[in-house]
Amino acid sequence: MKRTLTMLFWFGVMFAHFVGIMAAAYLLGGLVEDVFPGASRLTNLVILMIAVVMGIASLLTVAERKWSSLMQNRIGPNRARINLPGLKDKALVGIPHFLADGMKMLFKEDFIPATANKLLYNLGPMLAFGPVFALFAVVPAGPTVSVFGKTVDMVVATPDFGILYVFAIASLAVYGTSLAGWSSNNKFALLGGVRAASQMISYEVALGLSLVGLMMAFSTVQLPTFVGNVANELGTGVAASGQARYLWSANFGGFDIGIPAWGFLLQPLGFFLFFAAAFAETKRAPFDTPEGESEIIGYFVEYSGMKFGLFMISEFVEIVVLSGLVVVLFFGGYHLPFGGEWLSNLPVMREHGWLYGTILGTVFWGKVMFFVWLQLAIRWTFLRFRYDQIQTLGWKILLPLGLINVFATGALVLWDPSLRALAIFGILQIGILVALTMSSGKKEAGAEGHGHGGAHGGHGPDAHGHDAHGHGLPAHGHAAHAAPHPAGAHSGAATASH
Repeated sequence: MKRTLTMLFWFGVMFAHFVGIMAAAYLLGGLVEDVFPGASRLTNLVILMIAVVMGIASLLTVAERKWSSLMQNRIGPNRARINLPGLKDKALVGIPHFLADGMKMLFKEDFIPATANKLLYNLGPMLAFGPVFALFAVVPAGPTVSVFGKTVDMVVATPDFGILYVFAIASLAVYGTSLAGWSSNNKFALLGGVRAASQMISYEVALGLSLVGLMMAFSTVQLPTFVGNVANELGTGVAASGQARYLWSANFGGFDIGIPAWGFLLQPLGFFLFFAAAFAETKRAPFDTPEGESEIIGYFVEYSGMKFGLFMISEFVEIVVLSGLVVVLFFGGYHLPFGGEWLSNLPVMREHGWLYGTILGTVFWGKVMFFVWLQLAIRWTFLRFRYDQIQTLGWKILLPLGLINVFATGALVLWDPSLRALAIFGILQIGILVALTMSSGKKEAGAEGHGHGGAHGGHGPDAHGHDAHGHGLPAHGHAAHAAPHPAGAHSGAATASH
């Protein structure tokens, strides 16, 4: 109970921080817009990418260890302390470990192998971290509102090519792992780099194909258009668009409720394909064969200090970026599943747009943190896949399913442009998946019960499987010599004992 209350307390602290950060982002954006148009994009760069994304990624280095300890019934990291009055004897949920890790990496010796290609060796960590960090620039973290009479967007950049920017920049990360493995002039690092490069290239195909159906459904590649706007948002009179519109809806006393056009309902297969492919791109368990210590050392084996830290932190940044993209593309972005129109048309929201943006921005980060938690749970639940299994999954399963999803989506969108037929097809897919999951669980439970009963209910020599493992053999051997037996029986027992 104490651990549960502690977790709830820190969850409350986390959401309070998100509320404060989003409010500050909107208010500061409204102030700096007086300097020159678009100045709020620069403050978004500092607040969203440097403060929030990097802050979450850094804290995840401790959160992952604490979550793994919770799953394994351990305490987790709690030894590091801050030598200040009132904090000397407090573990602070292991947060001082994150500070200690950063200090250790900053001041650790920067070792460079004598035979390494120094230019490419130093470039590898930058190319591994930079593209991943830049991906969040196109992720909208909140609605566009008016603050102090100025329009403030809660996104760093809105290029016309939208999701294509994500594909292009994400593909650059493969150069970082390849160069790190090759430039170290280490055979183990080279093998790890080759594995990492082939895995990332393989899953980029399935990654891009998984989103084609979503692009056809919404007729766009821009991420803010995927998210859309609720009807008459803040009294502007705009029509509902993107994932903010309802496929079927009802209104009860001004409160709107219905089934929204979220990407997960329209493209459940696309979601699972995208999530699996993007998870493989992060090279984290169960897709961590490029750095699996039990079979290969890894492409960054020759790196130390902050260069190694860049490789490590890039994985945690990928967790946050992947969560943000999943939320924006498949789970309505910063919108609520219902009640969005009611909320946006409250008088206080129309008068104070920054308050509306703060609430929806907090909703966005709440969804992001759920998918961050999901990735940590997957990482500590599944065993590492074999390398041939990873390639089979990418080329023989995800790729064909992606093609089928594209053809089915295209046919349904042409047949019913309102996307209701596509939503019904998606709900059927979810129902089939749930049914298969439940049936497989019942089969496993039945098989376990059958095996349990057979083990204890049998009375023959093989009831407990002792003979199969050789536990009963000495008994047969002694019995053969203890009493007179026919020659055939003695011979058979002697043969069995050997």
